[in-house]
Formats: sequence, C-alpha cells, structure tokens
Amino acid sequence: MSAAFYQKEVKFFVAVDCIILGFNDKELNVLLYKRKFEPMKGEWSLMGGFVRSGESINDAASRVLTECTGIHDLFMEQVGAYGDVTRDLGERVVSVAYYALVNLNDFNTDLLKEYNAQWTRVSDLPNLIFDHTLMIKDTLARLKRKAATRPVGFNLLPDKFTLPQLQNLYEAIYQTPLDKRNFRKKLNSMDILEKLDEKDKKSSKRGAFYYTFNKEKYDKLLEDGFYFSL
Repeated sequence: MSAAFYQKEVKFFVAVDCIILGFNDKELNVLLYKRKFEPMKGEWSLMGGFVRSGESINDAASRVLTECTGIHDLFMEQVGAYGDVTRDLGERVVSVAYYALVNLNDFNTDLLKEYNAQWTRVSDLPNLIFDHTLMIKDTLARLKRKAATRPVGFNLLPDKFTLPQLQNLYEAIYQTPLDKRNFRKKLNSMDILEKLDEKDKKSSKRGAFYYTFNKEKYDKLLEDGFYFSL
C-alpha cells in the first residue's frame, strides 16, 4: 500500500500534442484533424492525447505518433510545455508538444480517413483550437534552428532525392530563397551525400541526378568532430 502523498495539492491532466510535419510541392505541411469530441468538437486540431497511467511523456508522444502515422520510430523532439490556466475549455490541462518529421512516401494514407485528417500547408493554416497555432509557430522556429546544425531535414525526404528537391526543402524550412551556388558548395564541402547513376527526368528533359544521405558516414564524421552547417 503506497502512502498518500500530496493530498492537499490540486490534480490536473497532462496531454501531448504532436506537430507532424511533411514536405510536399515545395512547402512544409502539418497534419490536422477535425476534433471528434467536446469541447470544440468539429474544429481543426493537432494530433494528440492524454498521458496514460504508467506512461512517460515521451512514450505517450511516441504512441500518438505511431497511431496517427502508422510509422514506428519517427524522428521527434520536444518543443515545450503549454500550461496557460485557461488554454483548454474542458479542464485544467498541461500539454507537452512534440514535433515529428515524416517522409510522405511512408505515410499510411488510409489513416487520413480514419482520423478525418488532412495535410495542410503551414502557410495556409485554418483556425485551430486552444494554443495549437502557437505550438506550430514555435515548432517552425525550432526546426529552423535545428536544421542549420543537424541533418534533420533528410527525414522529410525519400531515400533518394535530387539537389533541387533538397534546396526546395531547406528554402521551405528557412522560409527564404537560397543561393544555388552557395548551397551546393556547402553540400559538397561536407561530403555526406552519395550520387547515384539514376536521374529524375520529370522536371526537365536533361534531368537531375538522384542522391542519398549517407548516415553512416555522417555518424563517423560526427565522432571525429565534424560540424554540420547548412
């Protein structure tokens, strides 16, 4: 029998909200769904849920991400905690937000129908419940900082990609155009991409070579003091 500690303290709910990002048509997209229950039933919301008994916050976020995407072991990172007293109209709820990066080619599209969800451009967000717009804003700022010093952007791309696709991605993350020559010069100096003998000819007759990110090589360079900067 456990002792009854903290009996005089107020109890409230702990939740996780997941900002699930994908990349499509030169823009970052976020996964939203129509809320199925009150309060604010029918309004647009991030994917999320309450932390269950015996479950850590990280485990709760991982569970929600797997349930909503059908993908295990997604890259995820905590954004922060949101605890304004009146943030949730139902009860006092503290939510811990996480962002995850999804390659849309791996996404189970059947789950969109199951959750009444859709991918929405971050530049064209609808009105969202509670403080979810702020969570997305904070996530984009964090991703911009992270992408400058770690190769997290590759989590949003297929296994093989072209250099124009890669530049389009980083322009979407940084929300600004990048000089083609300088961008490729930085990539070449890091020597972490492998060029394939295959071309993507959908965009032009000449075509662009496909590349892959060599994670093993990157990890080895990291051990030797390598610093990613893009």
